[in-house]
Amino acid sequence: MRPPSTPRSLGRWPRCVRRCPQESPPEARPLAGASPACAHAVAWHDGIPNPRRGGSVAENVLAIDQGTTSTRAIVFDAAGQIVASAQREHEQIFPHAGWVEHDPVEIWTNTQWVVSAALSRARLSARDVAGIGITNQRETAILWDRRTGRPIGNAIVWQDTRTQESIDALAAQHPDGTQRFAELTGLPLATYFSASKVAWMLRHIPGAREAAEAGDVLFGTPDTWVIWNLTGGSSGGIHVTDVTNASRTLLMDLRTLDWSDEMLRVWDIPRAMLPEIRSSSQIVGDAVLPTVARGIPIAGILGDQQAATFGQAAFDAGESKNTYGTGNFLIVNTGERIVRSEHGLITTVAYRCGDDPARYAVEGSIAVTGSLVQWLRDNLGIIARSQDVETLAASVDDNGGAYFVPAFSGLFAPYWRPDARGALVGLTRYVTKAHIARAALESTAFQTRDVIDAVVADTGRALPDLRVDGGMTRDDLLMQFQADILGIPVVRPKVVETTALGAAYAAGLATGVWTGFDQLRALWREDRRFEPAMGHDERERRFRMWRKAVSKSLDWVDDDARTLMGTHDA
Repeated sequence: MRPPSTPRSLGRWPRCVRRCPQESPPEARPLAGASPACAHAVAWHDGIPNPRRGGSVAENVLAIDQGTTSTRAIVFDAAGQIVASAQREHEQIFPHAGWVEHDPVEIWTNTQWVVSAALSRARLSARDVAGIGITNQRETAILWDRRTGRPIGNAIVWQDTRTQESIDALAAQHPDGTQRFAELTGLPLATYFSASKVAWMLRHIPGAREAAEAGDVLFGTPDTWVIWNLTGGSSGGIHVTDVTNASRTLLMDLRTLDWSDEMLRVWDIPRAMLPEIRSSSQIVGDAVLPTVARGIPIAGILGDQQAATFGQAAFDAGESKNTYGTGNFLIVNTGERIVRSEHGLITTVAYRCGDDPARYAVEGSIAVTGSLVQWLRDNLGIIARSQDVETLAASVDDNGGAYFVPAFSGLFAPYWRPDARGALVGLTRYVTKAHIARAALESTAFQTRDVIDAVVADTGRALPDLRVDGGMTRDDLLMQFQADILGIPVVRPKVVETTALGAAYAAGLATGVWTGFDQLRALWREDRRFEPAMGHDERERRFRMWRKAVSKSLDWVDDDARTLMGTHDA
């Protein structure tokens, strides 16, 4: 198997920045309006005069949302409203069946473009922005040369399953270890998380291991990559991540919030290549882009689903949200308590503000939802634009008996079945492309029902309603069907881009734009509430058909399938 292709080279940035607020000048002092949850925040800034030092605080916050299919920059004002935004898609690279890659250089190039465009559209300069919050696709692994700033290969994306044989071999070598790994990290042994991706690159890219052991090859999830470049790159970039992203690597101890020596030994990953783990709301340094973003503090870092939880103001134990994006992700806040699931959910860090204790969560991760719509567009040509799927699906009254299980990379929560593959069942000559479009949308709602049933089984509590966010929530047909198949109200907020909003909130808390969680809760506004309209018997009958369809997707990947598809992990 060949390693990921080597992307184009990076440029260099002109100066280093301070590495953390604790290294700030003696005159640095706590912000007068700092949140009790983030009272560590300091207002210090060198290099350029700006209104952030001392007196008044700029009222705008810039969020960078580096997602699976695109990168966005959104400027929010102090009321949590969108001032301006910009977005650019990046290429999805599929070198082999089961492989998914991104070009890190393209991601960084797009990041610079969207930041510049968003600030230009908002007619703002760096002086008008209090801080930058960064959120990102989690688990995706990037390795790069510290000296040159060049990636040593493409990013291996969270959806990538090339390491399944390594996962199987590790499970066989440690028959009692998988439970131990879950106790340490909160995660099942799966290709989804970063560790096996890093190990694969160290094994397959010539010279990578030696350079990593010397500290010359660095690892990061996309947040780390973006921050490193924003703060200087090979000319002094800051190599950090936050607790939420670190908790998705299979390498962090949930209790200590530090890299686990035991897990590093298991995966044979050098500690020298890992970023420093910071809080989610904390000034870590300044952007040094030579144009519009120069001098803006980077003050918030959250993995995308934790950022959406923050943006939905789900700060307390028992509060939840469900994000509809490339995949779907249900998070239920468990407060300071680490809760172990017995029904296929994972345990993760929800957020950490400053030096306060971390807050934890259980999560139901679904691999393919919004990306199924993209697949209908790009691979089958059923629709010309993603937004056309609702119109097409609404042109028929039901799914025509067709059920679509989008197990393109196996099934995640609550099944965790890497042997599953996509299945479209119940086909007859009556079924049209409109029925297939409707079945694709309905699969998102059915998968969400799967993980919510797991939450209820773990907690013994039914959810009173479901707060939703993400691009797919603009689809009223899907939201109504979601309420119908759950039997509870589905609540859509005014601002559905809560992932970016959560990153902005984290940065704004650290820089004094907002004073605390109560103020953020007051900003949340309901847009529409979808009440269930389907009867109980029909709801359960449809869900039983879905479960039957899922059963048809299982046990597909075996030695014959691997050989024919060429997916052996050499």
